[in-house]
Amino acid sequence: MFATYLIGLREGLEATLVVSILVAFLVKAERRDRLVQVWAGVGAAVALSVLVGWLLSYTSTTLLAKYEHRELFEAVTSVLAVVFVTWMIFWMRSAARSIAGELRSRLTDALAVGSVAVAVMAFLAVVREGLETSLIFYSAVQGAATTAGPLYALLGGIATAVAIGWVLYAGAVRINLSTFFTWTGALLILVAAGILKYGVHDFQEAGALPGLTDVAFDISGVLDPSSWYGALLAGMFNITPAPTVLEVVAWLGYGVPVLLLFLRPARRTPAAAGTTPATTPAPAPQQ
Repeated sequence: MFATYLIGLREGLEATLVVSILVAFLVKAERRDRLVQVWAGVGAAVALSVLVGWLLSYTSTTLLAKYEHRELFEAVTSVLAVVFVTWMIFWMRSAARSIAGELRSRLTDALAVGSVAVAVMAFLAVVREGLETSLIFYSAVQGAATTAGPLYALLGGIATAVAIGWVLYAGAVRINLSTFFTWTGALLILVAAGILKYGVHDFQEAGALPGLTDVAFDISGVLDPSSWYGALLAGMFNITPAPTVLEVVAWLGYGVPVLLLFLRPARRTPAAAGTTPATTPAPAPQQ
C-alpha cells in the first residue's frame, strides 16, 4: 500500500503542478474564459487513464484464459512499467527547470488557435502522467491478495498531491520540489526494481525464462514473510526470503546502477530565460 501511495503522490503531484501552471497562466493573463477548456482536457485525461487501467485488469483476468498467457502479459506490463518509471524520473530531473516555460509557450499557441486547442493541450499535458500511473499501479499490485487496499492508497496519494498542489498554488507554503522529487525518485527506483523482479518471475512462470526452481538463497528464518516488516519489504520493494537467481540478478542489475546514476550530482547549466526552477512552485494569480 505504501508503494502505491508513493506512486499516486509522485505522479499526482507532477500532474497537479502542470495543471496549476496552466491555471495560473490563464488567470494572470485574464483569460478565465478558457479555464473550462483546461478542466475539460484534464477530465478527459483522467477518464482515459482510468479506462486504460480497467482494460489492463480486464485483459489479464478475463480475456486471457491460459495461465501462461496471463503470466506473460503481466511480465510484459511489468517491464513496460519499469521503462516508464525510469524515463519519468530522469525526464523530470532534467526538464524541471524548463517545464513551466514550455507549458506557457504551448498554452499561448493554443489560445491563438481556439478553445479546442486549449482543451487538447491540457489533455496532452496531463494524460502522460495518468497513463503512467495506470500502468505502474497495475504492475505494482500484481500478486496482491486484494487490490482494494492498494487502490485506496493510490487515491490517497493522489489526494495528498492535489492538496499539496493547492497550497502551493495559493502561496500558503513553499517546499523544495527538487528535494521532494529526488527522494521520491530514489524510492520509486527501488519500487521499479521490485516490479522488474516480479516481471522476471512471471517470465519464469510462463516458461519464457529458465531457473524457476533455482533459488538464490533462503532467509525465511530471518525474514518472516508473515511479519509486518516482511510484508512491508515485499509490498514496497518485492524483497522476498527465497528469490530465484534471475530475480536477484534483475533486482540488483537494475536497482543499483540506476539508483547510483540518479543520485549522481547533475551538472548545473544556466536556466533558460522564462523558465521556472524546480524549487519554485507555479506562481499564484495576482490579486
